[in-house]
Amino acid sequence: MPTRTPIGGLVLALVAGCGGAATPSPAPVAAPDHRPVVGDAPPAAAGFYADCLAQAIAARAIRHAHEDTTDLLLFTCDGEPARAFYDALATWSARIGSQFEHDGRTYRTTAPVKGTMFGVDYCATDATSYACVVTLNVGPFV
Repeated sequence: MPTRTPIGGLVLALVAGCGGAATPSPAPVAAPDHRPVVGDAPPAAAGFYADCLAQAIAARAIRHAHEDTTDLLLFTCDGEPARAFYDALATWSARIGSQFEHDGRTYRTTAPVKGTMFGVDYCATDATSYACVVTLNVGPFV
């Protein structure tokens, strides 16, 4: 009959104990859903985006920004489309606390700024001119 050593018993106890403490297998990853997203009619505020984008595209006022793994295109409009967008943001910015002063300009953003302005749509004025920047997340293709 084989003799058991204290080490052999310890190894056996550890192996047996591991069975109960094993981490659960990760849940299977679902296959991607390739169905196109179906949208609704745009809300009225979407018109400010459309007007700003149309002017920026016509003027080719487009820049590229990159941070970590995110690539953005920045579309800049000015003049009347920017003034209308800026004015429309007044109530919204007051409600979410997203109006601020920086370098002699008053900014109104469509979302609160968290850390930096990267990826935040905004309009700004110096009381004589207006400009808005609308961002488009384009991924690494650009």
